[in-house]
Amino acid sequence: MNNANNSIGFFDSGVGGTSIWKEMIKILPNENTIYLADSANAPYGKRTKEEIIALSEKNTEFLLQKGCKMIVVACNTATTNAIAYLRAKYPVPFIGIEPAIKPAALRTQTNSIGILATQGTLSSALFAKTSERFAKNVKVVEQVGIGLVERIESGSINDPEMDAILTNYLKPMMEKNIDHLILGCTHYPYLIPKIEKIIGKKVRIIDSGFAVSKQIKHVLQKKDLLNTMSQQGNYSFHINKDKIVLANLLNDIVYPLEIKFTKF
Repeated sequence: MNNANNSIGFFDSGVGGTSIWKEMIKILPNENTIYLADSANAPYGKRTKEEIIALSEKNTEFLLQKGCKMIVVACNTATTNAIAYLRAKYPVPFIGIEPAIKPAALRTQTNSIGILATQGTLSSALFAKTSERFAKNVKVVEQVGIGLVERIESGSINDPEMDAILTNYLKPMMEKNIDHLILGCTHYPYLIPKIEKIIGKKVRIIDSGFAVSKQIKHVLQKKDLLNTMSQQGNYSFHINKDKIVLANLLNDIVYPLEIKFTKF
């Protein structure tokens, strides 16, 4: 069904999944990619499981129609709520994004770790199962990042109010002696510079970008789907809302990018 030189498809509730895409092209620059930003329906974290599955199915169909050989669910909320359904329905390999509970739980010295994520991720059965499996004897301090995705999607990362919101979320976590902070949403890596100013260097920030990129490469190798071309891949992006925020987040990429407004 799949051709090794076909594109890898990415979808997210919006622009945040580009943090995963950027990590992947560092190790697989010759892969063709199609990124789908469902910004018109962001954030997924506020939606019901049924709504998340329906949106994820719609996004998957869009990417499959373009011949994608693999789909990266570049959204923690969509992964924790919908990836099992997607894997059961479609024959292509799916790569999901789960909060990095395991490495944080293994490395903690204070026996207390924090996770900043959406309500949809924190309330999911998969998150509960992962926490039970890897952090049973560790204190997990949860914080719902209310309003963060919306601000990133609106291009308000550097809004002074963002600093106040992050401080309000992170200070209570610091008071509970966390030594690792897990970013449980692919939008949040864009906030790392601000987060570091608040929590300092003693708390290690963990996001999933590098680990997910290694998993993408591993699965492609295992299924003999690595792109055989030597030149840099073609990178296209589709968004159903204003393109400006997406373009701004990609302005550090030196390669040619195709960004389209697409109704879907």
